[in-house]
Order: sequence, then structure tokens, then C-alpha cells
Amino acid sequence: MVGLTPPDELALPTVAEILELPELRCGKPRVVAGGSGLDNRVRWVHVAEIADIAPLLSGGELVLTTGIALPEDAEGLGHYLAELAAAGCSGLVVELVRRWQDRLPQALVDAAHQHGMPLITLGEETKFVSVTEAVIARIRDAQLAELRATQAVHEVFTALTMSGAEPAEVLAEAARLTDRPVVLETLAHQVLAYAAAGRDPVALLSGWVERSRAAVQRGRTCYHPEPGWLTTVVGARGDDWGRLVVLCGGPPPNRYIAVAERAASVLAVNRLMDRERESLERQAHRALLTGVLEGSVEPDDLSARLTGLGIPVDRPLAGMAVRPRTAQACAPVLETQQLLRDLADSLALAARRAGLAVLVSAVDDMTVQALVALPDEESATPVLRKLAAEVRNSAVEQAFPPLVVAAGAPVRPATAARQTLAEAAQVAEAADQIGDGSRELHQLSDVRLRGLLHLLRGDERLLAFADRELEPLREHGRLLTALRLYCRHGGNKSAAAAAAHLSRTAYYAQLARIEQLLGVRLDSPESLVSLHVALLIWETNGVFPERE
Repeated sequence: MVGLTPPDELALPTVAEILELPELRCGKPRVVAGGSGLDNRVRWVHVAEIADIAPLLSGGELVLTTGIALPEDAEGLGHYLAELAAAGCSGLVVELVRRWQDRLPQALVDAAHQHGMPLITLGEETKFVSVTEAVIARIRDAQLAELRATQAVHEVFTALTMSGAEPAEVLAEAARLTDRPVVLETLAHQVLAYAAAGRDPVALLSGWVERSRAAVQRGRTCYHPEPGWLTTVVGARGDDWGRLVVLCGGPPPNRYIAVAERAASVLAVNRLMDRERESLERQAHRALLTGVLEGSVEPDDLSARLTGLGIPVDRPLAGMAVRPRTAQACAPVLETQQLLRDLADSLALAARRAGLAVLVSAVDDMTVQALVALPDEESATPVLRKLAAEVRNSAVEQAFPPLVVAAGAPVRPATAARQTLAEAAQVAEAADQIGDGSRELHQLSDVRLRGLLHLLRGDERLLAFADRELEPLREHGRLLTALRLYCRHGGNKSAAAAAAHLSRTAYYAQLARIEQLLGVRLDSPESLVSLHVALLIWETNGVFPERE
């Protein structure tokens, strides 16, 4: 990672561009050495005949000379050019009229080759003052054009700020102004949104996390030469939350820097505006729900805060959780956040229509949670199912992705609210993972054993139990398949053999081999249950793929 090119430097002409000016072309310029440096930027043109001019240069000058006062000896000429190179001189132009007629001394040419400095000869007498005026005018025009482009950038993004533009609009405008792909990511390198500028989005985002991690941020805005990325931090009020990346492919001109920084500014300001627009009521709901889930709200304080928000504490309370199915959650994170806000609005509206008091808010990046005050315990399930149906109908109308809606068991008193909220979230996660899309509302009794094992996945004790039960079969895929079918069919050998597409004789031989390896009898109910649970544990933890 290196720092950015100084402002306006990329607006300066190169040595090669200056050689194309009519004022120099009439002198018949010829590059005799240092051709690799023709891309050097020229900050100024300096006419100098004396040999010790280097201390008076500040870098970026194109030196014009007739050579009349340059050293006579080869060593002196080599030293002269070495000093120019050390001072950052962009190039040396020598008129072959007064001192040298046909060619330059070889010592000067060799020194130019050694230092990679462009050395140009002019075969005809040239008005150096005309060259100087032309180059200065060229520099001035380029800088003026850059300033105008930068002003246009500021005007565009000021309008986007005033209109409260969405991130997709801001990125699309940044991509249009640079004609380069632009990506907005979190500080954890997760893509929030992007504008591909006509490029292939798949290729653009392939391996993004690894590529982005390699581009370490240094300062607010910087350029990373290896990937050709211009990056700037996005955030305001000391709360940095993202990074804007312009895939410019090479050193960015000043205009690209202005685009990136102004786009980042609009994104930060508009996010603050979105937060301000959120109702105080919804903020209060989120704060209380988060506090309950974290266990940071004292019991006496909880009852008072619930009452203050219109939630009766003398009724049973039930937690609800709504989340997009994981298999469908492939949209950028910013779109998911908007989806969760819309889901929270739908759930709050459904509760109001049913005459129910409710706290509702998105509590993380995947889930909307609600705490519903129910009329009584007996009507809990019908009321919750009606709310779930309302949310699903709203999702269909608004073209939302498939949802998982779950509820916890009703609780009393209000201080037990954490229990029902946590249960709802766990059931929603479990139902999502086991892929049960047939139910309108999921409750703990619906996810059953698979749901319980999903909630406990990763528990070393469960994994140790499964390994003890099944380890001898780990390398026997066919036997594992035979055992899984046997368990799924409740120990019915004939049905399992048919499901395995094997003759009874062949399938029974596999069961006998399983009994021999495991040292158990498969017709024992306890053995059958233990082995089935062990298989489910392996499946839940991804120890082997789901296949027959």
C-alpha cells in the first residue's frame, strides 16, 4: 500500500505529451536515451545553460538547454546528468545547433541510460520561450479542466445528499463518474452494495473477502497499487462502519479521489439521516428488546418500561421471531436490513389490526423479534398463527423472500419475557436449518428432535456420543446408508431394503455386518434409538453429507 498521488499531479502532462506540442515538433525532437521515462510528469519547463542548475530545481522540471556552458569532459557531463536525476528532473532537452551539431557526447547519453532520464535532442533551432509558454498553458488548461470536473462531482453528490439517496443510487453515480466498478463493504469486508459499471458482477465479487483483506487501510483514503484499488473509509461522528472501493486499475486521478470521498460522505450522512427518521417508538422497542435478550434489564425496571410502552404486564406474553430463510438470503446486506425493517412494520401493523399490544424491532442482521401481549393462554396459539399468517400474506404482496415465523411459549410474569423471546429465536433458527417450510408458524413442539439437536450442535458431549456409537462405520459409506434407512423406517427391514433398492438377502447381510462392527443388536429398541440419534447428530454437524 502506498499513499495517494499528490493532488493535481495526474493532471500534469507527460514528457511524451509535451514532445507532441507544435512548438517542439518544429525543432524535430528525437529521443536518444531514457525512453522508459517518457511518462514522467512535467510540473514546469526550465531553460538553463549553467552546469550547476540541479540545486535550484525542486522536481518535475523539463530542462531546456543549448549545452553551451556544459562541461567539456565525460566525467563532468555524467555528473551533470546524475545531479539532474537526483533533483527529480523529468527530462533534458538539448538543442543541437550551437554546441553540438550532429550528436551528443556519448558520456551524456550513457548517463541518461543509466538513470532512466529522457534525453531528447532538437535538430533545428527552437524558440524556448514559445515552448515554455505552450507547456505552461497546457498545464493550466489541464488543471482547470480537473477543477471543473471536481466541481461537477461536488454538485452531483450534494444533490444526492439533499435528496436522501439510497446507497445503490450513490454507488451508481460514482461508477458513472469514474466508469469504474465501485463496491461498498463493511469493515469486516462483507459486500453491502456495488455498481459494476458494465463489468461482470460475478468476476467483480469473486473471492472478495480475501482480496479485500489484503488491501490494508492506511488513513482515511489511500491507493493500493497491486490490486489497483482506491479505498476510503465510510462513517461519521467517529462511527466508521464501512469502506468504499473504486477498482480503478491504476493510479487514480484527483477526480476519482473526489468522487470516492464525496460518495463516502453522502453514504455516511444519509445513514445518519435514516437513523434520525426512525421513530422514537421503534428505537425504544429495539432498546428494550435488546436489553431483555441480553439480560441487562432489572426486573422492576422491566415491568415499568413495558407499562410505559403500552404493554400490559398482567397478561401472558409470547415472543415471536421472523427471519428470511437462509437459502434465500443472498441479497446484499443493506437490502436485507431494509427487508427486516419492512417485516417489523408488517408485524406491528398486523398486531394493531388484531388489537394487540406489541414490541417489535429488528434485533440483529437476520431476525425481527416481537413481544406480544396475549388475551389469555387458551387463545395463544390461534392469535399467534393469525399474526404469522398476516406477516406471510404481507410478504407475498411485497415480494419478500420466503420467511420462517416462530413463537415461544407464553409466559407469566413479565420478568420471564427473556425466556419466550429466546425460545422463539432458537425455534426460528432450527426450523430454518432443518428446512421445514410447510408450517405457517413454528413452535418448539414442531422442530422436535432435529430442532433440539440443531440448537445443541457443536456440543462436544453430543459429538463424543455420536462418535462412540458410529466410529466403526465412519469409513463404510454403504453401511452407514443402510443403517440410516433402517432407522428412518423404524426398524422395518423389508421397507428399508426396498428404499435401498436391494434384495432382502443383500440388505440383511449389510445389517449383519453393521451388528458385527458395532457390537450391538439392531432389534434392540434402545440400540435403535441411540444409533438414530447419533446419525442425526452427525448430519446436524456436517460430519458426512446428506446422501443415499
